[in-house]
Amino acid sequence: MQEETVQPQKSLEEQLAEAQVTIAQQRDTMLRALADAENARKRFQADAASAQKYAIERFAENLLPVMDSLEAALKSRDVSGVELTLRQLKSALEKAAVRELDPKPGERFDPYRHQAMAAVEAQADPNTVVAVMQKGYLLHDRVLRPALVTVAKSAADPISDKDLD
Repeated sequence: MQEETVQPQKSLEEQLAEAQVTIAQQRDTMLRALADAENARKRFQADAASAQKYAIERFAENLLPVMDSLEAALKSRDVSGVELTLRQLKSALEKAAVRELDPKPGERFDPYRHQAMAAVEAQADPNTVVAVMQKGYLLHDRVLRPALVTVAKSAADPISDKDLD
């Protein structure tokens, strides 16, 4: 006669408790996977929206020198064809959500939108725009090119042009 090794059987309550623990672990794993998938979906949507919004950035940057040349030509002589081209170019840029950044004298200097080329003593508040050397441009809310400006400094302010670089 062979002796059988008898293993004690677990009670139904122990089996139920183990099953409930397993279910809780699997539920937690499933909820984490769902949360990860939702986060990945949101990241993808944000990346796709940003890529779409700024897709023409290079195109717009390449058009800016054309705009500058046309504006300079208009200042030197009166050519109706050049004026028409400039209007068409401005219209095309507006459709592409490119806007001029042309600060007015007295406007507060904004280092995120303006590039100070010189600081001069002026009858204006310190750190305000005195003159615009070159307009800047925005694509939606992103600066394509900052406006090149001259900034006011007080007579007692020791800022030199070297400090602006």
